[in-house]
Amino acid sequence: MTMKNLYIPENYKNLLDVNETEKAIKLVKETFQQNLASELKLRRVTAPLFVLKGTGINDDLNGVERKVSFPIKDLEGAEAEVVNSLAKWKRMALAEHKIYEGYGIYTDMNAIRPDEVLDNIHSLYVDQWDWERVMRDGERNLIFLQYIVEKIYEVLKRTEYVICEHYPQIKPQLPSGIHFIQSEELLEKYPELSPKQREYEVAREYGAVFIIGIGGELSNGKPHDGRAPDYDDWNTPTNDRFNGLNGDIVLWNDILQDSFEISSMGIRVNKESLMDQLKIADCEERKDFDFHKMLLEDKLPQSVGGGIGQSRICMYYLRKAHIGEIQSSIWPAEMRNVCAQNDIQLI
Repeated sequence: MTMKNLYIPENYKNLLDVNETEKAIKLVKETFQQNLASELKLRRVTAPLFVLKGTGINDDLNGVERKVSFPIKDLEGAEAEVVNSLAKWKRMALAEHKIYEGYGIYTDMNAIRPDEVLDNIHSLYVDQWDWERVMRDGERNLIFLQYIVEKIYEVLKRTEYVICEHYPQIKPQLPSGIHFIQSEELLEKYPELSPKQREYEVAREYGAVFIIGIGGELSNGKPHDGRAPDYDDWNTPTNDRFNGLNGDIVLWNDILQDSFEISSMGIRVNKESLMDQLKIADCEERKDFDFHKMLLEDKLPQSVGGGIGQSRICMYYLRKAHIGEIQSSIWPAEMRNVCAQNDIQLI
């Protein structure tokens, strides 16, 4: 560590120069999204960069991040917000496109998050594949969620194989399977550690994990991590000990020697879990927003969905030390200088 928020791997060697990296980014993105669409039966749709404020469509993430907003001249100053993610919009799109059960949509989500702390894996610019799939009756359970996670993991392994075939200097690292663990089990296993430290330990042990139940209060009175109350279901009991039908896919990043979240996903709220979670989060007034009304009036399908970081998976496959080697963004001058001195080529 040579400056705040920047980790320089010991003896870091850039395996691809800038031109090779640009070609490899294209290969990763094309391979991954084609296989994701095939595996989950998704078709691509066009998504908004911004939505109207006050409709309840935009996502709150952890509930504290500022949104980038601006007035619209031709709408008498009505305010638009750059999306934080598209979890709610996608569910509305499923209804609008009349997507059949067992099928879904995916799209490119681009966002600006001005409150991010800039470091090796966080940028002001967010790019991810947002996907959403209509569920059948009887699929609102943990077994189905794990089934979807395993399908996504197969896509991750297939993409790694393609990249390693094209670039022999990159060696495969993903384990043969992904390990499932409840956030409460993780707390019980490492009671003295913080959530981030717990993720570090379990990712280092298994290489690829899906941490289940994120957003609800654990036995220590705290959630593993924050989640907005109106898209993922983090409160529904799955047995007599555990709650939550959502989670995160976390890999072990050998370059950064750290846990590496690449996806947040889950089964979405139904009417009952929406009202329960709004009450827990003390924001029951949201039920009057357009999105929430549609859900409470049975106008939206039950769905499962999530986001998968595009720059994050490119970082992982191409063995990069900084997200700025994958995407063009704004970085502190000192960070740029230190990176340049250590063969970390920020775009």
